[in-house]
This record gives sequence, structure tokens and C-alpha cells, in this order.
Amino acid sequence: MALKRHELARRRRAVGHTQESLAAALHVERSTVVRWEAGKSAPQPYMWPRLAEVLEVTREQLSELLAVRREEGGGGPRVEHALRHPATVDLLTVAELRIEMDVLAERYDRTPSAALLAQAGHQLSQVEFLAGEAPAVRVQRELRMLQADASTFMGQLVWDASQRRDHATACSYLTEGREVARHLRDPVAEGHALLRTCYVALYGAKDHREGLNLALRAAHTTRFTSHVLTGLAMLHAAEAHAYLGENGECERALLGAERHLERATVTDSAREMYAPTHFGRLAGSCYLSLGEYRRARRYLGETADLLIDRRKSRAIVLGNLALAAIRDKELDAALDAFNDAVNELHGTRGGGGMNIVFRAAREMKRWRSEPAVQEAQDRLMTLMEAS
Repeated sequence: MALKRHELARRRRAVGHTQESLAAALHVERSTVVRWEAGKSAPQPYMWPRLAEVLEVTREQLSELLAVRREEGGGGPRVEHALRHPATVDLLTVAELRIEMDVLAERYDRTPSAALLAQAGHQLSQVEFLAGEAPAVRVQRELRMLQADASTFMGQLVWDASQRRDHATACSYLTEGREVARHLRDPVAEGHALLRTCYVALYGAKDHREGLNLALRAAHTTRFTSHVLTGLAMLHAAEAHAYLGENGECERALLGAERHLERATVTDSAREMYAPTHFGRLAGSCYLSLGEYRRARRYLGETADLLIDRRKSRAIVLGNLALAAIRDKELDAALDAFNDAVNELHGTRGGGGMNIVFRAAREMKRWRSEPAVQEAQDRLMTLMEAS
């Protein structure tokens, strides 16, 4: 039985587009749109903003449109059939699983991680089972590649859902992703898992030297295969240098990151991981750690304005912006950023943003007698009680 994205096709017709005209608007072939609507492939994440614009929907609504539905009157989807009859698993089954994971990953920045855990864990179990049963070598390899990505994503979700406290479980998934990728000789997947492990060291364990080592290992692993991942790894190496008070090394790492990111193209296999806001977000964090608060506020303020539809990331940036303003002794600006961060956290409960906002709340205690500060901290407590 085929799968269909009926809602995507209905929305295309509702805004007056044929498959040909939608393809022209997106600079793709008509056959690409046909495959999207048939559920045989999905738009790359970097295409989502333009597709949402053309279809006149929000990113969240687009996520729903891209959900794959069963045709009325048909049997189960291909994955369910393969789970009952593992010998039938084929490349179309792998494609269906990949689409499901891409849609799930796209929801990450707007949805509480705890709400995604069960589905992501279920999918990882399916992939691992089918990879062990696949009779064809090529199909097995594709499933193992998907397993590496799914394991890394699970590590990301577990860590965030635990408010960045459960380092051990997160790292066990990340290690699985890294080892599977290394066995497959897939430097992009291996570098991604290394980079995620770097986050746990930097932001969770606060082991900045280990975080620096992991970031540099990720950059070394991907240096010939992905400017995106190499650039992102260098950004986090810069942040580790900043935490360690190594100003010159931080500036050199930022420059190296900028050069790699400028060379990234749409054909980069990690292209969907990159957004133009990455540099400002990490540079702002670096200058915050180095005590250059005005410079940090400039980068962070500009970045927050660009992150309207990425709520978890925006909460982190706003939390850092609040910290920079507090340390710059600008209470009104700090309160504006703090309250905006709390607003974002109401919808996502992102562990990174939550931790930074609590740090900002502690540092605002010097103004605890101010009614506006008391009100802001009460809003944070209300958020925690509702979690």
C-alpha cells in the first residue's frame, strides 16, 4: 500500500498551485513534488521556510502537512509490514523511516523534548531491529546509517528532557551513534555525535577542557566532508576557549568557524543543521564569558530577533542576553530579555534555556527589592510549578 500526504496536496491546491507551479516556485523538479505528495521523500529541512511561505502556513502547520498518512481503505504502512515480515525490508522502507525521523527532528525546536521521547525511542528500536534482519547488504547499511542518526537524536532528546542532568544516559546513546558511524566510515554522522557529546561536556558536566577536546575532534573528523559541521565544531571550540579565559584562541576559533560556514553549500550533507543565526548565537555567548558585555549584547540581540520560530534556541539566546545586560548593570534591558525567555520556555521547557534563565534569576537578586524583579521571578516559579 502507498502512503500519501493528502493534506499537503490539498493545501497546494487551496493556494492555487499545480505541482508544476509549486516546483517552479521552489526551484525543484515536478517529480520532486510528486514524490513529496506520495510520501516517498520529504523536503530537506533548509527548504521548509520557503515551502511554508509559498503554502502560506506556519512552520508548525507545515510539519502537520508533511505527516505521512495511510490511504483510505489500505492496509498498514510499509514499515509495519516490514516489522511483521523482516525479510521484505527494502530501500523504500528505509526512506519511509528517514522521512518520519526528519519530521520528528524538525519539531524539536518548538516542542518539549519529553513529548518526543517515546516516538523517537520507538523508531530507534524499529531501526535497530530491521537493521539486524535486513537480508540485503545495501539495505542493512542504509538502516545502520539511520541508526547512527537516530541514536544521536535520542541522546539529544534525553539530555534536554532531563533539564541537562542525565549525562550518562545521553552519552550512552551518543556513543552508540558515534560507534555505528565510525564502523560505517561515515565522518559526518560521527562528527555530529562527537559534537553533541561536546555539548554535554561543555554545558552539563562543565568540563570545558574535555568539551574543547571533543569539539576539536569533531572538527578534525569532518574537515574534508562538511564545512557546516566543521564550522559548528569550531564555534563550540571557541566557546570552550572563552570559558577557559583564552581570548586569543577564542578569536582564532571564531575566525576559523566563520571561514568554514561561509564555504558551506546546499550540497553539504549536514546543511540542515546550519542556520544563519548560529554564528551570532555562539559569538554572543563567547563574548559574554569573556566579559565583553556590550559586544555580547549586540550579537545576542540581533540573533534573538531572527529566531522567532525556533523557540528552544531563542530561549537560550534571550537567557544569555539577560545575563549580559545584568552584568552590564542594565536592569530594564535584562528584565525585557528575561521575560521574553520565560515566554519561550512556557511552550518548550527546553533544558538549556531553563538553566540559563535560572542563572539570570540568581544574578538579579541584587535588585530583589524592585517590584519588577519580584514579578519576573514569580513568573519563573509559576513556570516551574506547571512543569
